[in-house]
Amino acid sequence: MTGMAAGLRKAGVQPLYVVRAGRSYAGDKSPAELPHAQTGSRAGGVYGTELARVEELAEVSVSSEDANRPIEFALVPGAGSGWRAATPGEQSVLIRFDEPQAIGLIQLRFDEAEHQRVQEFWLQWSDDPGQTFQPIVRQQFSFSPSGATHEVENYYVSLRDATELELHIVADVSDGRRLATLTSLRLQWP
Repeated sequence: MTGMAAGLRKAGVQPLYVVRAGRSYAGDKSPAELPHAQTGSRAGGVYGTELARVEELAEVSVSSEDANRPIEFALVPGAGSGWRAATPGEQSVLIRFDEPQAIGLIQLRFDEAEHQRVQEFWLQWSDDPGQTFQPIVRQQFSFSPSGATHEVENYYVSLRDATELELHIVADVSDGRRLATLTSLRLQWP
């Protein structure tokens, strides 16, 4: 069990899946020196700017995962249609950086074209390897198949020495049978 998995268990989260990239970066590199994701244009997004390659800079744990929609599908541009939980109820995504990071933008995208529901999520961060977390945002969004089918949120932040980001998702605040999804999560340096 990794140190992160032990920390998640201590916090009451059962990590079922951990993403680990094949390479990591030396601590002497600044965020500006690290490779970034591809660029391009995409409506409603921050694409066209330099994005962090989360999958190469961190371990990512999720509380559950549909085998056909792994977390990489939400982290890697063009990899797939996003992540989906395997079980209903509150879900969490924990990103634990190999080295502390400066973060200037967090972009989240959620899509729902089939069900009317009110989703709640909250995002928090730590600069002391998960000992304490500071809130970034907590909000609800109402999806409607005949109207609002996607939510894109851009949070401009000034996080220094971030060691962890944690996202909690309740797919439907009034129906615990819905599965949480995350179409994309992107980070940008300041």
